[in-house]
Amino acid sequence: MENRRYTRIDLVRRYLDDMLKSCEDKETGRCGFVHLYGVGQACALLALRRGHGRAYAELAEIAGMLHDYAKYRDNAEAGHAEKSSAAAGQILAEAGCFTQQEMDMICTAIRRHSEKDRVDGELDEILKDADTLQHWLRNPVEEYFFQKRRIPQLMEELELSGEKDNEYY
Repeated sequence: MENRRYTRIDLVRRYLDDMLKSCEDKETGRCGFVHLYGVGQACALLALRRGHGRAYAELAEIAGMLHDYAKYRDNAEAGHAEKSSAAAGQILAEAGCFTQQEMDMICTAIRRHSEKDRVDGELDEILKDADTLQHWLRNPVEEYFFQKRRIPQLMEELELSGEKDNEYY
């Protein structure tokens, strides 16, 4: 049997796991694991669904994993997109296996991910949609995220009906 080859995602996971495990508030760390990995996986899914290849899906997943890095590291919401973009740039540069173009794409998407009312580049939109989708899927009966325009669009794109709202089985 062939040994599993470690990828750039595995390398980024080490940085992410170390930061989340070091959170003083364990609930913050737990929420970080769920949200950051959930958004990362949703990014990969959306990238593939929208016709991109596996290499692009890898970059999308990494952007999703790092998009709120500073929010969980600093336990603060204010300016987290810009701070997370800067932290991601440091992590990716230190990893030493990303091109400048890849780092720029990831960091730009992270910096723009909170601006959900505007339309930006392809990776930016994948990250915005994945972030919104993960928030909604953590509690699909909550109306707050369902009322955002991105959720109905994503439901249509992913062919999710939501028709059986009153059924619990």
